[in-house]
Amino acid sequence: MSNIQTHDPVAAAKALASQIRAARAEIQSQSQLPDSLAEAMAQAGLFQLYVPAAIGGPETDPITAFKAVEELSKVDGSVGWCSFVASAISMYTAWVPGQLGRTLFGPPLDVRAAGSFRPTADALLVDGGYKIGGRWNYVSGVDHANWLFLNCNIVNESGPVHDDQGELVTRMMIVPRSAGVVEKTWSTMGMRGTGSNDVVIEEEFVPNERTCLLYEPSAHKGIHYNPRSVTMTSWILVAANALGMARGAMDTFVGLATSSGSNTTPVLLRNRTIVQTTVGEAEAIISGGRAYILNSVGKLWEAATQGDTDLGPLVLQGRLAITHAIRESVRAVDMLYYAAGTNAIHQENGLEQFFRDIHTASHHISGLHSNYEYGGQILMGLSPSASGW
Repeated sequence: MSNIQTHDPVAAAKALASQIRAARAEIQSQSQLPDSLAEAMAQAGLFQLYVPAAIGGPETDPITAFKAVEELSKVDGSVGWCSFVASAISMYTAWVPGQLGRTLFGPPLDVRAAGSFRPTADALLVDGGYKIGGRWNYVSGVDHANWLFLNCNIVNESGPVHDDQGELVTRMMIVPRSAGVVEKTWSTMGMRGTGSNDVVIEEEFVPNERTCLLYEPSAHKGIHYNPRSVTMTSWILVAANALGMARGAMDTFVGLATSSGSNTTPVLLRNRTIVQTTVGEAEAIISGGRAYILNSVGKLWEAATQGDTDLGPLVLQGRLAITHAIRESVRAVDMLYYAAGTNAIHQENGLEQFFRDIHTASHHISGLHSNYEYGGQILMGLSPSASGW
């Protein structure tokens, strides 16, 4: 691997556009990234944007990471999603002690992480660590991963372990990708290239030093790894994926509108008032959502950099901006899709893939309508009924 700390990830993402475009048909048919593309992304550091500098990572700020994922997603939503997921999970390398992290993940640094935060399997407490086994689903990018980060329910000889509040204790386990077997369960309307299949592990011993509690203090200090903002730092990349796809849909639509009529008339789409209005409104929606998220997360990052400890109001705005960007991106793509008429349904035009992909991606928890509820609770002086706010 090259020295990714010297790389500009946004420029690297842009440089891959032609390779991604050439691979789109294969991505769809194989339901995973081609090996050559995955290797190029790894070389460019696009799977490990949030790895701490202390173990050789770029520790990319979230605005730059946002722009890199956005560029990938303009060309193909699945490619951007794989960069988002791997980079978000790569943040948890900060919970591994320095020397061990350098030993596990490099040098040179090579972290291509996949995993699941849903504790769908158990970890049995044993001497020196844990024995894990079970199934985890929606493990995006597992086909090109080299490490798995898997959240587990902790159990002992008496059964499930609970904390002082009576909640089940979970713990993240870090294991080599070779420890798991991939079961091909990913058959979906969109985001096919993410290869979000199931992983099954029969039994694997995980030493204590390769485990961590989510939201406990990290081994490496840094703004990224603050439990107060770690969720938002991850989820801004989901918004980047959505906004990138919306921009890709806009570019595709404009190309279509300036070159094609419809089944009923040869008049170019761009010469119709309703199409002109739709494009103007969709542009305002996409640009507005992007401006909100860059402004809110930018303010949070600046405040955190300056040591401000009262981040609550900024986290609130950042979280709302993420959900808003995702849901508004879907709205903009829907408008463009229906404005294209029958043209939209043909695969060769490309618009239908953005439509399918963004509707699939929007089901991520960060895009759920309930996030507005949690924000509203805080704004009216209530405690939010979800974590990370």
